[in-house]
Amino acid sequence: MDIIVLAGGLSPERDVSLSSGAMIVNAFTDMGHRALLVDLFLGVEDVPADPKKAFENAKRLEKSTISETAPDIDAVRASRKGGASPFIGNGVKELCAAADITYIALHGGDGENGRLQAWFDMNGIRYTGSPYFGCALAMDKWVTKSLFRGAGVPTPDGKLLKKGDTDVSFPLPCVVKPCCGGSSIGISIAHTEAEYAAALADAFRYENEVLVESYVKGREFTCGCLGGKALPVTEIIPREGFYDYAHKYQAGWTEEITPARIDEATTEEIQRITELALRTLHLEVYARADFLLAEDGKLYCLEVNTLPGMTPTSLLPQGAAEAGIDYPHLCEKIVALSMEKYAQ
Repeated sequence: MDIIVLAGGLSPERDVSLSSGAMIVNAFTDMGHRALLVDLFLGVEDVPADPKKAFENAKRLEKSTISETAPDIDAVRASRKGGASPFIGNGVKELCAAADITYIALHGGDGENGRLQAWFDMNGIRYTGSPYFGCALAMDKWVTKSLFRGAGVPTPDGKLLKKGDTDVSFPLPCVVKPCCGGSSIGISIAHTEAEYAAALADAFRYENEVLVESYVKGREFTCGCLGGKALPVTEIIPREGFYDYAHKYQAGWTEEITPARIDEATTEEIQRITELALRTLHLEVYARADFLLAEDGKLYCLEVNTLPGMTPTSLLPQGAAEAGIDYPHLCEKIVALSMEKYAQ
């Protein structure tokens, strides 16, 4: 197959995306496919008159590294020489249309909020993962929480705040996070009023809407889902503090245990809730749900990631490997499941 792996973009998670994208390209190349990595925002300078010919240059890529801090998005914007739109670079449409399928390896922003998926649908371009509607629902943490409550998915109490709100009161301790962000960027835990004020100021730097949640002290878990079936559960143990941006992507900063060291009943309940959460949000093909197990034994589902990372330290590949699916076959499985919707 000829496959475009779409990565980068303008999200604060672009470095994570580019690292995922390089690994995915290499996996497809090793499996005999022709795969090209394309940056959604930067695009490509020269596209052949017949875009199919671009795949003749397909090859393995060097591993991409991820820094401890999020990238400078303003600098990325300034580096582009031109593009078809404010968020789609030159040649992206032509190359994606020429491919058998586009593997979306983006994280956050236009990769996960459904906007890109809707644009693909309008242009008849095949892509991996969930449809635009499910992506839009899952991207907004407040919408997700509201739907979870109605569907019986346990989730912490929370409050939506908008920039300029005068009543920002919330019981401490609490967790403050941008409403549509990812990779724990802009997230803080506040124990005092001073920390709470600082956390709100930091979160509002990223977005105009912020979610404040009750702080739940406990163990962290995550559970991937592939083709509607939950994968083995992983426990996440950060070296210190909580599972922030650096702990997610720097090797050795976090201990990840798959399968998680919990009893069978808890494992099955996490898997059941994972599958329910995906159905509630109208998600397809693959995703990953994050959980907290409180000290009193209660489970809380925090959110669902519609485009889980596929980096060397990412969690979905770990769960898949425990289920007997190695990395290249996981990538192929995601493509195969995604292609099914176009065969109907």
